[in-house]
Amino acid sequence: MIETPISRRKFLKDTLAATAALAISPSLVAAEKSESAFDAKGLPTRMLGGTGIKVPLIGVGTGSRFCAVKDEDKALEMLTYALEHGLYYWDTAHDYGNDEVISEKRLGKIVKHRRREIFLATKVGAREPDEAKRHIEESLSRLQTDYVDLLQIHSVESVEDVEIIAKKGGLLDIVRGMREQGVARHIGFTGHRSAEAMALAARQYDFDTMLIALNHYREEVEDDEEQDFENKAVPVAAEKGLGVMVIKVIRPRETVKSVSPDELIRYALSLKHVNAAVISVDELKFVKANIAILADFKPLDKKKMDKIRTALAPFYRHEGLEWMQPHYRDGLPA
Repeated sequence: MIETPISRRKFLKDTLAATAALAISPSLVAAEKSESAFDAKGLPTRMLGGTGIKVPLIGVGTGSRFCAVKDEDKALEMLTYALEHGLYYWDTAHDYGNDEVISEKRLGKIVKHRRREIFLATKVGAREPDEAKRHIEESLSRLQTDYVDLLQIHSVESVEDVEIIAKKGGLLDIVRGMREQGVARHIGFTGHRSAEAMALAARQYDFDTMLIALNHYREEVEDDEEQDFENKAVPVAAEKGLGVMVIKVIRPRETVKSVSPDELIRYALSLKHVNAAVISVDELKFVKANIAILADFKPLDKKKMDKIRTALAPFYRHEGLEWMQPHYRDGLPA
């Protein structure tokens, strides 16, 4: 059992057993929020939807690329450097890891000492309620904290998946309970495949954020699973006041050599309604490069955006796009 300055583990267990139990007073939650010490070190920030929280334009992704770093000291050096140079938004998930590394445990080594400085986001992917509750408890234990800033439902795949999540007593009720108890300050969802499902989740439920993969060039087809994310899902989320973050920003570089990683990041951050991009790193030099991009960031003009959009179109229309395949989940080894 991890001991923390604010002892909430007992009622956390009660919450995990029954999400309506032992409510924390709003004054305590407000006090905790006021104690945050987020510092962008002069880098640009944006308000994350209606959360009232400003985040740097780049979040530190800690999925498969980050977990592939075997040297623990180098991995912790990347995290520490990022934090000390303004990248305080860290994104992880219960399921991120491999045979040697668990992302949340690695982050926890720093979180336990510098919790107030980090906007900490994790994800729960299990749909079965009891399993989801166990995973949330495990995430908190691994991260060495008793709360997260953002708890996200991982990888919404379809309209049917949204319906399962939203069933009475299901995963949505569980994460809502976490928010009500102060175990999660905000709740959100992530997705890669279905614009229809993402729009439905944003429109009908009380999420605070949406994290989506950049696959917005999918042409319209009869199957609603393949739609235009940028024009169908993102505007709905933005209209509801959700914070919008994007992932898979630099993946086109694997096949589109004419566009640099720098341009891809600037392109993503210049898209309408996007608050931040979560970018995974596996070397310190990439952390430094991302910081340099933000240091002089200005949104690209329409001419430059159109040029990059044209270059990327074949990539996003490719039928083999990895994260558009059934049951794909971000941050896991291929």
